[in-house]
Amino acid sequence: MSLNVERPGTHHKMFTRHNFYLYCLFLLLNGMVSVSMRRKKPCYVKMIEVGPRDGLQNEKEMVPTRVKIQLINMLSETGLPVIEATSFVSSKWVPQMADHTEVLQAIHRSSHARYPVLTPNMHGFQDAVAAGATEVAVFGSASETFSQKNINCSIDDSMLRFEEVICTAKQQQIPVRGYVSCALGCPYEGPIEPTKVAEVVKRLYELGCYEVSLGDTIGVGTPGSMAKMLQYVMKEVPSSALAVHCHDTYGQALANILTALQMGICAVDSSVAGLGGCPYAQGASGNVSTEDVLYMLHGMGIKTGVDLSKVIEAGDFICKALNRKTNSKVAQARSKSS
Repeated sequence: MSLNVERPGTHHKMFTRHNFYLYCLFLLLNGMVSVSMRRKKPCYVKMIEVGPRDGLQNEKEMVPTRVKIQLINMLSETGLPVIEATSFVSSKWVPQMADHTEVLQAIHRSSHARYPVLTPNMHGFQDAVAAGATEVAVFGSASETFSQKNINCSIDDSMLRFEEVICTAKQQQIPVRGYVSCALGCPYEGPIEPTKVAEVVKRLYELGCYEVSLGDTIGVGTPGSMAKMLQYVMKEVPSSALAVHCHDTYGQALANILTALQMGICAVDSSVAGLGGCPYAQGASGNVSTEDVLYMLHGMGIKTGVDLSKVIEAGDFICKALNRKTNSKVAQARSKSS
C-alpha cells in the first residue's frame, strides 16, 4: 500500500506507509530533543568570583593591600553576586593573605553581593568573624595526599575540623560553603575515583554546607570525566547545592563548565583575568577567566546579572598592577579590536 502526498507546484511523490511512519517518528523525536536541550540550558547562572582570594594567593610578589581592596571594589560594581574576598589562613602558609582583616574591613560592600572568606579551622573562623565576615568557606579534598599537603591533616581529620566550624557558624547564623579539591585529578595520586569525590561532597553537605564547589585543581578534567564525576556526586547531593571550579591547564575549562550546566549545575567559580593557581599543585595554571565564562553564558542567552565590560576593566586594573597580560581570551580580543 502507498500514500499519495501532493504538494502545490510539485509532482506527486510516493511514500510507503513505512517511510511515512519513520518521517513522523523523526519529527516527534526532533521535537523531543529540542525540548530536552531547552530544559538542559539554565535560565540563570550564579557567578562566584574567586580572583581576590584564589587568584592572588599564589603570587610570589606581595600584592599591596590597597590594590586588593580596589580590585574587590571594582568587582562589586559589576553585578557579581558573590566575591570571595580573602582567606583567614596562617600567614606562615599563605603570606599573600596576611592582610585579610584589613582587606575585609576596608572594602565597600555592595548590597547585592556576598563576600565569603576561607576559614580552615576554628582559629581562622573566629578571626574572620571578629573582622566582620558574614559568610565563610571550608576547603577539603578528595585526595588523601593532597589533604595532607594542603591543610596538614587527613580527610577524616579535616571533617572533624569542619564540623566544629560549621556547627559554630550555624549557631551564629553564618552560611558555610564547602570546597572539594582534586575532584578530577590529583598532582600526587593521579586520577581520583568519582565515588571518593561523592563521599567527601556528601559529608560536607550533611555537615551543613549550603553549597559545595567541585574543584578541578590541576585542570586535567575533560567533559567525559566531568560528566562521570557529576553522575556519582548528584546521586548523593542535589545539583542545586553544587558548583564547579575549573582550572584551564589543558584548555578544557569552558567545555567542562558547559557539561556541568547541561547536567543541571547553575553555579560557577571563576577568576577575573584568569588569575590563580594552587600553591600545592605545581604546574597548575590559573582558573578559568570570569570574562570568558560570561561571554559564553551571555552568548547562550543565559542571564548572570553581571556586566562583562566592567569585569574586563577590573581585569585590566589587576593585570597592570601585577605587570602581566590577562589570561582572558575575551579581554585579549577586545583589546586588539579597540
